[in-house]
Amino acid sequence: MTATVGTDARVDLVVPDLVVPDLSPEALADVTARIAATAAEYDRTGAVPVEGLRVAHEAGLLTATVGTQFGGPGIGPIDTARILIALGEGDASVALLAANTLITHQGQAVAEHWPAHYYADLLHRGTQGPALANAIRAEPELGAPARGGLPATTLTRRDDGWSLSGRKSYATGGTALAYHVVWAVVDDQTADAKHPQVGHVIVPADLPGISWIETWDHLGLRASNTHDVVYDDVRLPLDAFVEIPRGADGVYRDPAAAASLGSFGHPALYIGVARAARTAFVDYTRNRVPAALGRPIATTERIQTVAGEIDAQIAQAETLLFGTLLRAETGDQSHLPQLSLLKVQIARSVIAATQTAVSALGNPGLTRTLPLERHLRDALCVRVHPPQEDVALVAAGRRVLDQ
Repeated sequence: MTATVGTDARVDLVVPDLVVPDLSPEALADVTARIAATAAEYDRTGAVPVEGLRVAHEAGLLTATVGTQFGGPGIGPIDTARILIALGEGDASVALLAANTLITHQGQAVAEHWPAHYYADLLHRGTQGPALANAIRAEPELGAPARGGLPATTLTRRDDGWSLSGRKSYATGGTALAYHVVWAVVDDQTADAKHPQVGHVIVPADLPGISWIETWDHLGLRASNTHDVVYDDVRLPLDAFVEIPRGADGVYRDPAAAASLGSFGHPALYIGVARAARTAFVDYTRNRVPAALGRPIATTERIQTVAGEIDAQIAQAETLLFGTLLRAETGDQSHLPQLSLLKVQIARSVIAATQTAVSALGNPGLTRTLPLERHLRDALCVRVHPPQEDVALVAAGRRVLDQ
């Protein structure tokens, strides 16, 4: 069975059915184990985690959210979360690259805003190997767009298309990306300077004028290749630009300034990291037999209490994640104003779980011969995903006080 992609007159492509992933606990556990086998080495080198991505691709996990109208499995948010937990438990960098790609496909399934020929190309690449996509938004001067402001990256009309120029920071995926979704402002001298067009432009990663600056030297997610990218007169067709509409009051508001259900893939992957930390803690304490004790430290009440605390934090994070998604699936929307707060609480639980595991073990928890220090470094990165904690708390406080 096949599916024709798009209605654009320039496109006459038929995309083969993508792999329908096996989402059984056993299959996901196998993927986790295979990805985990190479995670430490990629963390040390900072190279693109090609082996982990290959495993995820062959299991059909990188295209699991492709809409059924495009020949994809079209899985929903709950199964997407399960996938990302499994990938995060194996390698957080692989999971982040997968999360950004799954979110891209998820958005296209809901609103077909990509040019048809570009999306058909992305899907065809996805049948051959890992085909990654990501929203490229932050900038060196502006910082995170969720905190306000407009991008310095510009789109300028040229003949029958656009010219894209600017520099972006924290472009996760680096040279492994197949497509960039670039946040930009239209440079139109005839338009209202106070209300320029703002939106995203779909950019094939292999176009002339794209260059990379290797700036990523980070505490965690070291294999995520989150470098800076420069666009220098990159030529694009007119339909590559998708404007973000302003509100009824004429004010532009960045869509990442508040959490959405589609953004819960990011906290899901970090729950996987916390699970990996729990496993590493259990393995170490079962095998550590101090001479003075004569038995594994896992048999002591002190370690058993710590293990219980780790498990409690993970249970809390999982319950918040899946409870949020299940309520939405049943049509309950009463918790939607609290989505940003729920992400904050999941992040707090993830960090608490990993920190508890590391701190209880002393030096072994921080040595690089064991995986716990890597899990802690990766878990701390949960805080950087928008909306960040202070923004979420301020918005929630204002909402409560205004009610």
